[in-house]
Amino acid sequence: MIELRSDTFTKPTKKMIEAISVTELGDDVYGEDNTVNRLETLSAEMLGKEAGCFMPSGTMANLASIMAHCPRGSKVLVGDESDIYIYEAGGAAVCGGIMYESIPTQVDGRLLIDDLEKSLLIDKNDPQFALPALICLENTHNRCGGIVLPLEYLKQVSELANKYKVPIHMDGARLFNASTYLGVKPSEIVKYADSVQFCLSKGLSAPIGSMVVGSKSFINKVRRIRKMLGGGMRQVGVVAAAGIVSLNEMVDRIKEDHDNTLILAKGLADIPGVEVNIDNVQTNIVFFTINDERYTWQEFIERAQDLGLNIAELGYGRIRAVTHYGINKEDIYKALDIISNILK
Repeated sequence: MIELRSDTFTKPTKKMIEAISVTELGDDVYGEDNTVNRLETLSAEMLGKEAGCFMPSGTMANLASIMAHCPRGSKVLVGDESDIYIYEAGGAAVCGGIMYESIPTQVDGRLLIDDLEKSLLIDKNDPQFALPALICLENTHNRCGGIVLPLEYLKQVSELANKYKVPIHMDGARLFNASTYLGVKPSEIVKYADSVQFCLSKGLSAPIGSMVVGSKSFINKVRRIRKMLGGGMRQVGVVAAAGIVSLNEMVDRIKEDHDNTLILAKGLADIPGVEVNIDNVQTNIVFFTINDERYTWQEFIERAQDLGLNIAELGYGRIRAVTHYGINKEDIYKALDIISNILK
């Protein structure tokens, strides 16, 4: 089966398995798992932040970050197409008493500066209003097709946030895809954010886990909230060891995923009945639609699965394909053959 539904389907590498089998373990709730400590230090250093905290998932990482930034009764500004707003079960509202204010997401993943400022520009002395406490950005942007936010835009949002004394949290689940596309270190991207979460279990291919990085005082808050949410783990070095391998060995190979995605997108564009915008393909995600009256998107996905290709819909009838460590060029060409044969 060719698995293109998500890069979360990656399997750990041989070196990850070897690292897991020999890693030093301790109780991480006591701060005594040295493997976790090394992963947290490495993550913070790579992103130019003071400290890091290992989290079970990106959802918990984002939630703990939002709760650490925002007092109860305040609001967080999020894109209306962001993963935080759509796919994370309203956690900030349920667990933190924090209101989401959705900002229109542009096709390139940006939240317009004017739109953000409208939500920031309120009378703080008026007791009717929930005070804005945080801006959330997503980079790369999943539902916009893995698109990367420009550095100049991030600088503009940072200047706006400083003006209104509101911090920025970056959902950088695929941050290293963004840095690969831009050709810069990830620290150059996240210097415009006060906190960042990134996933180890997507393009970096670790089996479990995400990281939150930020200032020491912020990470101390995150660690306490992680415990409250049930994310305090014990001998978690068994998975942190894979995360260290991810950061040391799996970053440079991400370009291979981007190259394969572009091959896929160009091949899709040549198939009658497929609509795809190649100009929007920047990283490891491609969206396409099927314009063939014989198939609904559900029927098309089911037919593809029957023929050995897993793909998935991600809003508005769009089909998403995601490349990753488990996919090579041969798989891409096989996937194109399957799609072409369905539509003949």
